[in-house]
Amino acid sequence: MNIQKTLQVPHLDISSRETTFDRIKLMLDAAAVADIDQVNWKEGFPKFLPVKVRIAHDGSRLYLYFTVTGEQLRAANTQDFGSVWEDSCVEFFMRREGEKMYRNFECNVLGVMLSRKQEARGQGVSQTDQMPAIFRHGTVAHRYEGDKQVTDWTMYLEIPKQAMGFADPESLAGQRVRANFYKCGDKTPETHFLSWNPIDTPEPNFHLPEFFGLLELE
Repeated sequence: MNIQKTLQVPHLDISSRETTFDRIKLMLDAAAVADIDQVNWKEGFPKFLPVKVRIAHDGSRLYLYFTVTGEQLRAANTQDFGSVWEDSCVEFFMRREGEKMYRNFECNVLGVMLSRKQEARGQGVSQTDQMPAIFRHGTVAHRYEGDKQVTDWTMYLEIPKQAMGFADPESLAGQRVRANFYKCGDKTPETHFLSWNPIDTPEPNFHLPEFFGLLELE
C-alpha cells in the first residue's frame, strides 16, 4: 500500500538574507521539516540514521537543508556526475504534476552532485547546464561513539526553478510537486537506504515516482 505523505512548504524571503549562515538560520526557524525515517528494506539493510530535511521556497528557488547524525562517512567522489550515491549521500527526487519525466538531485557529503531528467532509472539525460546555478554548502563535525568515529553533517542546497522543470515566467508559489527525499550510502561502512515517503518494493530502488509524496508550495 502506498501511504502518501503531504508537506506544506512555506514561502520565505530567503534570498534577502545576505549570508549563507543567515539563510540557514531562517530555514531552521521557519522551514517545513520532514523526517527521512523509512527503513524500507529492513532485512537486508536495517541501518537507521537520524536524518531530517527542511524545505522552503521563495518563488524562484527551492531551499533544502539536510541534517545527518552519526554516520560512518564515505566521501570518494569529488567530481559532479560521479557515483555520489555510493558515498554518504542525500537526495531529492521530484516531478511536476502532470509530467511523465522526473528529476533527481543527489549530493554527497562533499557537495558533489548529479542531476538527471529521466523517465525511469537509467533512462534520462544529465542536467549539466543546470549545475552551475545549484548552490551547495555543507558542514562536517567528527566525534566518537565509544571507540567508533562517526560524523554529523549538513547539506544546504538552493535549487533554481529551471532545474526543476519550471519556465522563467512561472513561480513556484502555488505549485504541487510530487517528491521524495532520501538518505543512502551504497558503499559506506554501514550500507543504508532511507526515505521520507515509504517504498514498497522487494529491492532498494528510489526511482519510483509512484511512491513519491506531495509538496504543496505556498
